[in-house]
Amino acid sequence: MLRFKNLGSGSTGNATVVEGRCGTLTRRLLIDCGFGIRQLQARLAQAQLQPDDLDGIFITHEHSDHIGCAQALAVRYRVPVWMSQGTYSALGAPDFDGLLQVAHDMHAIDMGAFNAVPFTVPHDAREPLQLRFTDGASHLGLLTDLGHASDHVLEQLKGCNALMIEANHDPALLDASRYPLFLKRRVAGPYEHLANEATGSILRAVRHPRLQCVVAAHLSARNNTATLAQQALGRALDTSPDDITVASPTAGTPWLTVTG
Repeated sequence: MLRFKNLGSGSTGNATVVEGRCGTLTRRLLIDCGFGIRQLQARLAQAQLQPDDLDGIFITHEHSDHIGCAQALAVRYRVPVWMSQGTYSALGAPDFDGLLQVAHDMHAIDMGAFNAVPFTVPHDAREPLQLRFTDGASHLGLLTDLGHASDHVLEQLKGCNALMIEANHDPALLDASRYPLFLKRRVAGPYEHLANEATGSILRAVRHPRLQCVVAAHLSARNNTATLAQQALGRALDTSPDDITVASPTAGTPWLTVTG
């Protein structure tokens, strides 16, 4: 069985737990760690978890809302950490006390109860990676922080039964915002964040009858709303906006089971 729970998604911090079970074996991977350690502990507790329950941490890229307390958490609780060599270098090569594992594009990480396959994405970071998970029967894609979907990205999302995908901004709200012009151009650029309709285009490209769960993530607090994101993604999938789950920056999502 494969399931996941977002602990919070947005510019204030990002973290998601993916859990796989095979017989009596249960393994959990924390994807991103973009909170202070006390805040992360509190969010894990809301998921009925403790840091000791984690079997690994995967950092997608070096931005502060994703790296957070990763080093402190890993060293304190002796949890292995995966990230790309580029991410590690961009962080200044911090000391993970022997716990660091270098992740590579398309090199699967065997967690025992499931595999996590990193893949490169176009984003304004040194060597960003996102992830596809499988327990052999079901498939989950996690895709946040990218400016557009390359062919490589689309290939990794095909056949997923569940997707957590960035729907960062509404272009009209971004254009009307108080952001300076250079920042508006950066956010909307090909290496920054996805607009709602761009996310919808990705969903149309990878949709299939067994795609049963879609979570809109990393919504901008200023330049998007949950309603606008749900409407855009619902249109892309020819479904009700209410069928789209939105990851909250404060509460994340409930536990969601991935069904193959």
